[in-house]
Amino acid sequence: MKTRFGVLLCLLFASLSLSAATLKPGHYAVASAQPYATQAGMQVMAEGGNAFDAAVAVSAALSVVEPYSSGLGGGGFWLLHDAKTGQNVMVDGREYAPAAATASMYQDKQGNVIPGASLNGPLSAGIPGEVAALAYISRHYGKLSFAQDLAPAIKLARDGFPLDRMFHAMLKSREQKLKQWPAAWKVFYPDGQVPATGYVLKQPDLASTLELIARHGPRAFYTGKLAREMVKAVRANGGIWSLEDLRDYQVKLRAPITGEYHGMRIVTVSPPSSGGIVMMEALNILSGYDLAKDSDLMRKHLIIEAMRFAYRDRAEYLGDPDFVKMPLARLLSPYYAAGLRAAILPEHATPSSNLAPVTAEAPESQHTTSIAVMDKDGNLVGGTFTVNFRFGSGFMPPHTGVILNDEMDDFVSKPGVPNGFGLVGNSANAIAPHKRPLSSMMPTFLETRNGLAILGTPGGSRIISMVMLGTLDYFNGGDAESIVSLPRYHMQYLPDKVFYEPGAFSAGEITGLEKMGYSLQQVHPYGNMQSISWNYQTGKVFAAADPRDVGSAAVK
Repeated sequence: MKTRFGVLLCLLFASLSLSAATLKPGHYAVASAQPYATQAGMQVMAEGGNAFDAAVAVSAALSVVEPYSSGLGGGGFWLLHDAKTGQNVMVDGREYAPAAATASMYQDKQGNVIPGASLNGPLSAGIPGEVAALAYISRHYGKLSFAQDLAPAIKLARDGFPLDRMFHAMLKSREQKLKQWPAAWKVFYPDGQVPATGYVLKQPDLASTLELIARHGPRAFYTGKLAREMVKAVRANGGIWSLEDLRDYQVKLRAPITGEYHGMRIVTVSPPSSGGIVMMEALNILSGYDLAKDSDLMRKHLIIEAMRFAYRDRAEYLGDPDFVKMPLARLLSPYYAAGLRAAILPEHATPSSNLAPVTAEAPESQHTTSIAVMDKDGNLVGGTFTVNFRFGSGFMPPHTGVILNDEMDDFVSKPGVPNGFGLVGNSANAIAPHKRPLSSMMPTFLETRNGLAILGTPGGSRIISMVMLGTLDYFNGGDAESIVSLPRYHMQYLPDKVFYEPGAFSAGEITGLEKMGYSLQQVHPYGNMQSISWNYQTGKVFAAADPRDVGSAAVK
């Protein structure tokens, strides 16, 4: 049986004429959602690794210390900048649907969506891509061995680490879900109850799995004994994985989306992420305004309207580029943006009901993770990856330590069915064998004449608006700290409502927006953005983790 998991080059590489090509920051930096993961990245670079080694180390460590958000049983996107060549590449390690998957697999005989079927248990799991992606990055871009890159994660899994308040809260919130699956329950609830904050969590099975991958590479995960154990467990519990699904998995290399906003260079991810397309469409709309001359109220009105129009097109057109033909040139055209801009009224909100309707799609989880890494030579990595909802499917194949994703829920289970997040879409994102579900994950690089920044965040449908607000903040002179701390607001076409954090709008702006016709809803703080910025003039490098969560950032 020939092993086929590997790499498929889908598009030409994109290059970025960074001023940094002739400069070196002289510092290395990491920002991630967990202090132990940040330490892993810094350790690997201190041992002679580069940003790509560090990104692998951070990603693998997060699979140990943040399994509710990401892990070996999930997938995502890694955006790389190679300082030596000036090239940027998007490594697509997104999960794909098993070969036995069908468009109606989560519907009953009457055509109704079965509640929870795409969220719980192994039937909800796509074929994981993270292991293949990390192995590719390490082999083709790193300076150290794959085993050296995985060493910090192995130590964390073997020796354990004390649970923080976030991990404790996640275990408490998912107690009933994980109780269904004995292997996961045994690992995370060792005494049959939620362990206290400070409890040292050890994961020997996960350590053994990581050690196996470190010794034998990704084939240890996608073929052989481990693959057979995973498939056997999945199928015994109602899933549809096959050995061929794992064997045939391929990382795909895609050209990033590149664009400009008033001279600021933007490099971000392309489909099956919707993020780059949607953000660039919205920024193209905004490029026709001089926002600096507008009042705060008018500026936020225009940004919200740009979000509305761009999110509407996300729903209509975007999906896996290997399965769906998308009008990307039109969506990114400045002339198309000009037409949308002409429809924006300066004093009134545009009712979403006035735009062409789109049927509803599946929800997208906010429980994802993001990293930012820079090394002394100016190599950059932004990564956003996930197991989807908290602890993914909840299912752990026995003796593996690997929580499987519930990424199948990011597909359309049935057009027209409402969902928890209110995102809308159509058959472009329908389930099909070996198709990758549409995502909003979007690690992004920004460059102005003064410097560059890396940013990314979890947040489901709100990822795009968060990254866009961070992009505008950097354009206006912000740095990593201001990018991650900025109060956030969000509009996604449907529901026709603006969600906002405390502090995002002043009392006067709330009154003004309501007079314009907006429906506003204050929500709890959201997102977990990570960012690094480098100022060319001063040479200073800043790294920042979102103050809303427990992450950490370091510069040396």
